[in-house]
Amino acid sequence: MNKVKITFLALILVFMTTTGFGCTPNAAQQQAQMTPITLNMWGTWDDSDSFADVIANYQKLHPFITINYRKLRYDEYEQALLNALAEGSGPDIFTVQNTWVKKYLSKITPMPDQIPMVYPQEQGVVQKTTVAVTKNTISLRPVDIKNNFVPVVYNDVVFPYQDPKSGTMASKVFALPLAVDTMAMYYNIDLLNNANISQLPTLWNTDFNQDVAKLTKQDGAHKIIQAGVALGGSTNVANSGDILSLLMMQSGTQMMNGETVTIAQVPSFFSGSGRNPTAEAVSFYTSFADPSKLVYCWNNALDNSTNLFMANKLAILFDYSSNLPLIRTQNPKLNFAVQKMPQIQDSQNTINFANYWAYTVSNRSAHQGEAWDFIQFAASADQAKLYLAKAKKPTALRALVDSQANDPDLGVFAQQLLTAQSWYHGGDPANAKKYMNDLIDQADTSPDQMSQIIDLAANRIQQTVNP
Repeated sequence: MNKVKITFLALILVFMTTTGFGCTPNAAQQQAQMTPITLNMWGTWDDSDSFADVIANYQKLHPFITINYRKLRYDEYEQALLNALAEGSGPDIFTVQNTWVKKYLSKITPMPDQIPMVYPQEQGVVQKTTVAVTKNTISLRPVDIKNNFVPVVYNDVVFPYQDPKSGTMASKVFALPLAVDTMAMYYNIDLLNNANISQLPTLWNTDFNQDVAKLTKQDGAHKIIQAGVALGGSTNVANSGDILSLLMMQSGTQMMNGETVTIAQVPSFFSGSGRNPTAEAVSFYTSFADPSKLVYCWNNALDNSTNLFMANKLAILFDYSSNLPLIRTQNPKLNFAVQKMPQIQDSQNTINFANYWAYTVSNRSAHQGEAWDFIQFAASADQAKLYLAKAKKPTALRALVDSQANDPDLGVFAQQLLTAQSWYHGGDPANAKKYMNDLIDQADTSPDQMSQIIDLAANRIQQTVNP
């Protein structure tokens, strides 16, 4: 009789467990994990449509996670972001420019090594029920960033991190880009045809200078009415600091060594040559604003270079693919094309310049794991293809570079991705940019004091590294 009672009780327990009547703590915890979650995401250049397919695919895997994307104007974005983060009402996910990451390290959280994510799963044969199943997602490691993304990304998004619990130091990923842009040479085909120039040089050399002279026109009062190239100025030349930085890097300048700004130092391999690569780059750049030079084509009285190009009054503009839509919208009849950025003659290495945005996670987010999981999902090759097709941007993934190489709009920019670099990894990018422009202005007015001007710029930029 006792054996019968024991067997009967055992059967009851089995029945309760398998039919859901015996709600264990684990089951209750699983149900709680499927509570709806909302991730707020802020950006400035991406439209919500760019993410529509990616978000829809993510919600197929995680139907209880809602992602709200908000686009802000660039001129209001950072101030609105900083205010919201300070008030504790900021987004879970937001975008930062590649030179901003260090500035935001105290406001963001690195990608965790693994993320426990909840997936709905159907169980049962006759009476199906949906239960929560937790699976650990292994996150991208720094070495994965180095292997899977174009080269420039690693140094921009990977920083040392001290674990607050263990105190151990390790390299961590703090942001992920979905696209990386490169600077290229836009040129006005009609203006080249009028000057009888069939093709622009691929090098910064005498041929380039001669073409600029042919493309520049002045009136009887020596006023520039058509500029050959947007070089030589600061605030009225789009991307002036990036262009000068690229010229320095191509010339052989080491921009930074760790956290030390080294633009005023002559690299050892120039020892004994009498050459100063930084001075050469600055002199070349500013020569286009020197009325005594053959290549004179720029001054502070001219309109912004982008406006001049769209108005058919500038032959050569250096810009990113992100400006293609603006130029086409403002002047649909403008006959222009894009080719690769010129390189230094006899240089052993091709060097281009990158400028891009990456997504990161606020350290005040209540759902940091889920936020990082979505960013990683969006950055995967299959999802990135969907995003890039709508956003019309060059890829951040090595695996997709070749697929964009022949794109009629993005091909030139994509072909430069594997040789693109950036250099500023400090805490105050806005002032660093200002000091680069100050260097240009001072070199324009006092070229005989080049060494002192470069030293001053280096010291000022150094102060921005750890403000």
